[in-house]
Amino acid sequence: MSTIIYEDQVEPLALPGRALRWLFTPERGGGKGFSMNVVRIAPGQTVQPAHSHPRHEEVIYIVSGEGLAYVDGEIHKLRAGTAVLFSPGAIHMLRNTGKEELKVACFFTPQATLADYVFHESARFPD
Repeated sequence: MSTIIYEDQVEPLALPGRALRWLFTPERGGGKGFSMNVVRIAPGQTVQPAHSHPRHEEVIYIVSGEGLAYVDGEIHKLRAGTAVLFSPGAIHMLRNTGKEELKVACFFTPQATLADYVFHESARFPD
């Protein structure tokens, strides 16, 4: 069975530095082996705190905008069309360095929810 979900019909969660919409989750249905959300980060904002997913791989795809990714202490440039794989346990966060919204599609395997996030308050982008 196929499932169609419209992002603008999903209530966003207001989280530090971003608005997050879960499109496919264990509760919502859809995929059996993955979950997916879309994150929108306003210019100048940083996803906080840094976090990891100890039992999940996460692939992010930059739909629009530009920014930086913090991954285990290293900084990487992001732009539309960039894909990043975070290995299980990788500590990561994103920052919008552009003038436009940074829109990111995030895919997790196996299925993940916010309950699977481990937060790392001490991790910071270098100044």
